Amino acid sequence: MKYKVHRIDVKSDNMQDYLEQFLNNLNGEVIAVIPNVKPTFQLMGATAKVDFLLIVEKTG
Repeated sequence: MKYKVHRIDVKSDNMQDYLEQFLNNLNGEVIAVIPNVKPTFQLMGATAKVDFLLIVEKTG
């Protein structure tokens, strides 16, 4: 078994459509979708933001 890890940078505009298209075009089986969550501080207080997604694909 071989695994491939893809990185997708998260952008606010049409991210859902892009992710759906990306997942449908994969040849292997999706094992995991791992978000990289980064804490941020704004006027309302502490919050979190997703910078990128790691997608683990099982190939072959």
